Amino acid sequence: MANAYTSSTGNLAGTAGAAGLVQKAYDRLLDFALRSEPLIRSVADKRPAKLANPGSTVILQLYADLSEQTTALTESTERDSVQIGAPTSVTITLAEYGNSVLVTRALELFSLADVDPAIANIIAFNLAGSIDTVAQTELRGGTNVIYGGTRTNTVTIAATDTITSANIRKAVAKLRSGLSVPRKGSLYWCGIHPEVSHDLRAETGAGGWRIPHEYNQGENIWAGEIGSYEGAYFVESARMFKDTDGASSAQVYRTILAGKEAMAEAVAEEPHVVIGPVIDHLMRFRPMGWYGVLGFKRYREAALYRILNGSSIA
Repeated sequence: MANAYTSSTGNLAGTAGAAGLVQKAYDRLLDFALRSEPLIRSVADKRPAKLANPGSTVILQLYADLSEQTTALTESTERDSVQIGAPTSVTITLAEYGNSVLVTRALELFSLADVDPAIANIIAFNLAGSIDTVAQTELRGGTNVIYGGTRTNTVTIAATDTITSANIRKAVAKLRSGLSVPRKGSLYWCGIHPEVSHDLRAETGAGGWRIPHEYNQGENIWAGEIGSYEGAYFVESARMFKDTDGASSAQVYRTILAGKEAMAEAVAEEPHVVIGPVIDHLMRFRPMGWYGVLGFKRYREAALYRILNGSSIA
């Protein structure tokens, strides 16, 4: 008679005795999805300082300078006075933003992991990411645009129309010509997508990024970082906007350069996590979410430029 074994292999296959003693093991520590760090809202460095009253819109105003007078005064003639120009205004429209989930009592009782801290974490990230996207939607507008290659509009941009050092130089020159104040020392802020950063760092030849770094700043090559270059300091993020609105549905990336007060924000209620009341009859549903009331608006157009280009690795 053949020996009969009560084995783990048999139990896993469900063909031997003591079935069910060996089970799948679940890790009770769940990881979160990969996330990109919100960064666009930090560009909004202009805020109302003296509101006359609460309101759904906030109007910021800028004085107009007098025209320069270069004609010499005449000793015996009084200089005629001139009128100060009317201020220009920027209107920020505030809106409500928020999101929520319902946590059931059954989930809290049956879940193999502690769900409350995880849900709070997910909601907090949803808050930060959502508001950052609202800010970027405003920031990537405006009329100051540089197109990749020889293009003159978005719909003709192809993957071969990659960013160049000349694009960065031109944007920085335009910012300085428009009297935009740099954000860090003499440097302007530049938000760039990693796939666009790849093309800039791969640029070779005279006037390109790579040659001076090969001979003088090799550490940037080893780290895969642009660093400070051509009058801008670079922040790489996958959050930088891209869309398939180029030629043959090519990806078009928005690289943004900004000086101080490029964008303003007004906040009636800072976005925050909300734990709602339990109001159902059996006390089973607990709402958790976030809520805020705020708005963004480009404030000084001369302090903002965007570069539209494709990417060789899109």
